[in-house]
Amino acid sequence: MVKIGNIELGEFPLLLAPMEDVSDPPFRAVCKEGGADLMYTEFVSSEGLIRDAAKSVQKLDIFEYERPIGIQLFGSDIETMGECARIATKVNPDLIDINYGCPVKQVACRGAGAALLQDIPKMVKMTEAVVKATHLPVTVKTRLGWDESTKNIQEVAERLQDIGIKALTVHGRTRVQMYKGDADWTLIGRIKENSRINIPIFGNGDIDSPEKALDYRNRFGVDGIMIGRASIGYPWIFNEIKHFMRTGEHLAPPTTAERVRACRKHLDFSIRWKGDRTGVVEMRRHYASYFKGLDNFKPFRMRLVETMSYQEINDILEEIISHYVSTHSSFSLEESFG
Repeated sequence: MVKIGNIELGEFPLLLAPMEDVSDPPFRAVCKEGGADLMYTEFVSSEGLIRDAAKSVQKLDIFEYERPIGIQLFGSDIETMGECARIATKVNPDLIDINYGCPVKQVACRGAGAALLQDIPKMVKMTEAVVKATHLPVTVKTRLGWDESTKNIQEVAERLQDIGIKALTVHGRTRVQMYKGDADWTLIGRIKENSRINIPIFGNGDIDSPEKALDYRNRFGVDGIMIGRASIGYPWIFNEIKHFMRTGEHLAPPTTAERVRACRKHLDFSIRWKGDRTGVVEMRRHYASYFKGLDNFKPFRMRLVETMSYQEINDILEEIISHYVSTHSSFSLEESFG
């Protein structure tokens, strides 16, 4: 049984990665239904939270059905991060996570996210401040290092464990790599081999199929896997991985109707949480992912992103089901035979 503090996550938990502009409550709802064992909010700016900025405060919204759920914080100032941990603790998440992995320029160039990989003593002090500011378990997500010459994750793992973190997730790339090239899990495996390490170690990067998840579990010995981009528009990946690990067999892919059902649930929640206009507009980025692989889908996508009418979107979604069943698309056979 993998545990973070007193939080029990099962034998081999699958985590939903915190993704900016993606991992909001509507997206998390479909991923929870799809089998995610632990989820995180989008990263919350410590500076924004201190200033009571609306966007940062809204990211603290969590719901009972999401549990266990972690709030992820990022920032460059030690005292501010400690104060934000106290604020985040008040909304009663299950844990607090610190982002030391975000590679984007707007974050790293301000001394936050992956920038802390260039200053390990400061990373340790900041983590210690967060640990002391909350009674909740504190976890960390980071990368192998800043660049090829500073892959210091093994040292980082020991030092962060020593000051009290309860789990560590490592993305198998450096900051300089961004999201390019293949993720290298070799050092993640070495952390697991370290007899000093007794906290759960989760691997992240490039897991996009049940076969790869099983292979990486067996090769690198991680306690669980965090999945990010592969879940966008495809929340079924969590249950597909679990089923494959348990049976060695693949679940049938989602039918067109199941894709529409998940998309509509996402849309409905998006509107309830963000309001009619914002909910409709921000959902537009997800349609191509939900229906990836359907032949000649572009005309439907163009109509979906051009309308502001909820009723019209629903009509188009119904049309998608009938069109792809009647034309025997790549997913219509499964749908026809249930």
